[in-house]
Amino acid sequence: MPSDSPRSLVFAQAASLTDLRRDFSLSAAVVGVIAVMVSFGGPAAIIFQAAKLAGLTSGQLTSWIWAISIGSGLAGVALSLIYRAPIIIAWSTPGAALLAAGWAAYSYPEAIGAFLFAAAAITLCGATGLFGALMRRIPAAVVAAMLAGILFRFGVQVFTAMRATPLLVAPMLAAYLLMKRLAPRYAIVVTLLTGLATAGALGLLDLSLVDASLARPELTTPVFSLGALIGLGVPLFLVTMTGQNATGLGVLRTAGYKTPGGPLVAATGFLSVLLAPFGSHGINLAAITAAICTGPEAHNDPDKRYVAGVVCGLAYLVVGLFGATLVGLFTALPSGLIAAISGLALFGALISGLTQAMADEARREAALVTFLITVSGVSLFGVGSAFWGLLGGVLANAALSGGWRRKSA
Repeated sequence: MPSDSPRSLVFAQAASLTDLRRDFSLSAAVVGVIAVMVSFGGPAAIIFQAAKLAGLTSGQLTSWIWAISIGSGLAGVALSLIYRAPIIIAWSTPGAALLAAGWAAYSYPEAIGAFLFAAAAITLCGATGLFGALMRRIPAAVVAAMLAGILFRFGVQVFTAMRATPLLVAPMLAAYLLMKRLAPRYAIVVTLLTGLATAGALGLLDLSLVDASLARPELTTPVFSLGALIGLGVPLFLVTMTGQNATGLGVLRTAGYKTPGGPLVAATGFLSVLLAPFGSHGINLAAITAAICTGPEAHNDPDKRYVAGVVCGLAYLVVGLFGATLVGLFTALPSGLIAAISGLALFGALISGLTQAMADEARREAALVTFLITVSGVSLFGVGSAFWGLLGGVLANAALSGGWRRKSA
């Protein structure tokens, strides 16, 4: 990418409302909404499971949904406009999975204290530049391979969903392939509409339990206990930094965006500090949903894809306004529809990741090691395969090339 490209600037000129109106496109808006659907369509089940195991009240659960949604929305809108890039912010999915596994051992106020601790540590890493310095030393091929490994299962799930619900997924796949030939920019738009129409015709949409009441956030005074800080705070910090922030920045890098990592991490960490007393376990750079919004499905012009980030943030704000009750709208959609639309929307990002991972001949084996470890799904010490794939690729690159710093631009 030319060095004078707007995306290569450390601080791009912030987009105004006039710019936003001029650059607005239906395709970018739709993928922004799809990103929120993907965020809540499946992973939301982890939040409800963790809340049940921890014995949270309905008010505390609503406040949790409100906090992570409002935080993701505010950060996504602001950062996307400031950097004119699709900066997608989301709540920590591996963090929620961690809570589902171990929250029951601690009280709710102790968990709030652990959330504050993890958020403060993340803010410090972003503000001091430690995170950005580390990411600059990781070969681009390894980062691209990690992204491809993460996205691989989402591509596969399109066809596993077809096996489970062929009458729903087959028309979606047919619509996608047809539109990719006739009007690629609107392929995901038409595919989503086809899926909704098909699900409605098959009687798979159940909106009877959807309640549009407003959320009421609850403020909780944190309690700092050594057990919760070590048992929840430290693991939450690690999985968020390695499984979300590193991966999310990798998605932006693979798509060609040169936005600085440190300020993004510091901003999300600071918001997490503010929202932790309301139940937020952490917001961070998105990975999977970011890949949806940074690809060509959002817009052919990469410099206009920031609209997807703004729309995604606005959609998060709407979800936050109505709290956990509006999540029912997303969870009412058939799982096959969510699996198919998210997988198809990520085809472009998967192709880009695989291409960039194998483009550097000197680092193909290191990239392959990264890809295979990430795809394996191995988890050690509560840390997921994305981190181990990244670490394995860096070590493989060091062993094969005698260094771990990428020399080419």
